Amino acid sequence: MPFDPSFTSSYPVAFLMGLFSSMHCIGMCGSIIGTLTLSLSPDIRNNKKLLLPFVFNYNFGRITSYTLAGLLAGIIEALLTMHLGETHGHRVLQLLSAAIMAGAGLYIAGWFPRFAYIEKAGTHIWKRIEPYGRKLIPVRNRTQAYLFGMVWGWLPCGLVYAALTLAATAGDVSRSALTMLAFGLGTLPAVMGVGIMTNVLTRLSRMQRFKQAIGLFMIVLALLAALPWLNPMAFTSQHIAIH
Repeated sequence: MPFDPSFTSSYPVAFLMGLFSSMHCIGMCGSIIGTLTLSLSPDIRNNKKLLLPFVFNYNFGRITSYTLAGLLAGIIEALLTMHLGETHGHRVLQLLSAAIMAGAGLYIAGWFPRFAYIEKAGTHIWKRIEPYGRKLIPVRNRTQAYLFGMVWGWLPCGLVYAALTLAATAGDVSRSALTMLAFGLGTLPAVMGVGIMTNVLTRLSRMQRFKQAIGLFMIVLALLAALPWLNPMAFTSQHIAIH
């Protein structure tokens, strides 16, 4: 059966990956949004209508950084496929993406805590970027909130790295960037919600069965990345034209 190898890096899959990894985002980014919220004046902090634009700008900055990281992933993909060949290079990246996505799923479910060690990969870069975020505290305006989000978008995170490996299979630089944009948008509901209804989402994130269900979903995405011909939607345009 013919299939489209780029299906597994499509935008809907990236969005779902971000959406269902949000329980981890609550733990990682929730405390950062808490820092942002506490740095605001009491008048803004205690008024949800005034607080919402600050939380949105923070997340807009974070997603901007994810998109830039996707551009870098696309460049790396181009360099690898240049040396390994387009088909072979894409397949290597596809399998790497599947392995990291599966590890992320096991980690979210609580079955593979050592996956957290992958976050150490970005520690050296983070140490250089993090001081710029501290200089933006306390946040006084929406522009500062956006810049604060851009800095914290580079926080070492295993699930972001999993998304980046997915973006690296997209086929070109622009699609890699858009894949990370889709991932970022998927994380938006939960992370935005942390700034507005922290207690409800925190309780949800502590439900083990809920996290296990999300982890299993991530593992299914990993299987589709490794074996895209198993997915009935992954047809080529030639296959569609025949019908």
